[in-house]
This record gives sequence, structure tokens and C-alpha cells, in this order.
Amino acid sequence: MANNSDRKQRIDLYPAAATIEEGRFRFGEGRTQNELTSWISLDRTRVDLAPGAETRVEATLDVPPPAPAGERYAVIWASTTSPNQTSANVTQIHRVGVRVYLDVGLGGEPPSDFRIGELVPTRDVRGVPSVAIRVDNTGQRALDLAGSVSLSEGPADTRAGPFDVVQGTTLAPGEAGAVTVRFPRELPNGPWKIDVALESGTVRRTAAGKVTFPDPGKVGEPSPLLAPLRTPWGILGSSLVVGLLVAAALFVVARRLHHRRRRVARVGPGSGDP
Repeated sequence: MANNSDRKQRIDLYPAAATIEEGRFRFGEGRTQNELTSWISLDRTRVDLAPGAETRVEATLDVPPPAPAGERYAVIWASTTSPNQTSANVTQIHRVGVRVYLDVGLGGEPPSDFRIGELVPTRDVRGVPSVAIRVDNTGQRALDLAGSVSLSEGPADTRAGPFDVVQGTTLAPGEAGAVTVRFPRELPNGPWKIDVALESGTVRRTAAGKVTFPDPGKVGEPSPLLAPLRTPWGILGSSLVVGLLVAAALFVVARRLHHRRRRVARVGPGSGDP
């Protein structure tokens, strides 16, 4: 951590509880504790930093052997309080934190994956268009979703984007939610071809479809998004295998017909004459 202000800062350090609810990583109030925070220890709980100074704080996670399997969430906060103002009775507390995602279990890290579903286009009363894209967490780890959307094949063959996804969507394992993308107000209704690219860590998924934005203050029709087949070489390989199987079947049929004709020729008229 670093003190980028022009005065000395006293910074308190502590772990606090967190949860994932309704597609958001939510922090507990104040210093609320949970099971995971009881496993976190810091080498310092308070530091004094001169202007321009920086330091490191080490956090240790000690998971007890009887801990049941599952994923847990917390945050490690660095908090400082503004100087008291004689003219006000309000104390300002500023803090920044590092999220903690801990999975307890055997066999290494569980897989992460997600599926992109349909989108719903809208325009708010000010005329600003947006889309909400459904995402299903099909893996076993929480997802912090990011990504972008591009538009093409619009009116007069126009293109637009890419536009970044609004940050903040976090999905627990098995949870479904939506990521949002906002566009410029002057964007025509369409129709448009929409290309979606979403990611969480090293997991990346893409999908494409069609979208038409509604008039201001309205919600448009949901549109399906289709994910491309992930491995073109796998598709080619499958096609070759199918082709070889068909060729082999035709060869077997032709060989049987050939043997049948030979047998017919041997027992035909005159075949028994001296």
C-alpha cells in the first residue's frame, strides 16, 4: 500500500465478512466477521505512512483440518479516518480492500465455467440504449465477469464498438444473473448483429445474435445468443471421421454385392452341364 496524500496517514488493517448475493459481491457492515475471517491473520493491524511512503502487509490463511468443503468470501480492508472537522459532526472513513475467494476441498482447484444466454434490449426515458445479457455460472467457482460487445451490420451497414461491460457482476456457483452494456444515445434502433465476448479470469466465452433496440422508455423483445462451436479443428475432425465411416460402409456394401453376383453366376443356367 502507498500513501499518495500530502500528510501522514494512520491506516487500520482488518479482515471482514463478504457474501455473493443477487449477482453482486457484497461487503459486510463495518468489521462483521464470518468463518473465513477467523482463519485470516495479518502481520500488522495498523501502519503509519509518511507522505509518499509505501509498505507491504502480509496476510496468512490458516484453514483448520475439520473445515467442510465449499467456497467462502471475505475482504481485507485498509481503512483511514479523515481529521475531525470542528464545524461538522460527521466523521469520514475511507477504505479500500482486497477480495478473498477461498475454496476448501480436495483434488485441486474446481473448474470455472459459464454459459451466455439471451439478451434483453432497452432504452431508458432519456433515450440511452442498453442490453442485459443473461449468464449462468455452470462451474464450481465464483465468477467476476468482464468483457465487451460489438455491433455490426446495422443501418447502412454501420458498425459500433466495442463497448465495455458494466463492471460489478459476480455470480456464485450455480447462480444466474445479468451483465449490462450501455451504448451512446444516438445509436439507431437497428437491427444490428451483436457479438458478445465475456470473461472471468482465464475463462472466456463468446456468443452472437441479432438485436433491435426499442423506442425511449420501452423494453425490447428478448433475443437468443448462440455460442460458436469452440474448436473448428474438432468440427473438421468429426466431419472427416463421419466421411470415413460412410466410405467404409459403402465399401462393405459394394463388396457384399460383388460376392453375391459371383455366387449367382456360378449357379446360373448351364453351370452343371459336362
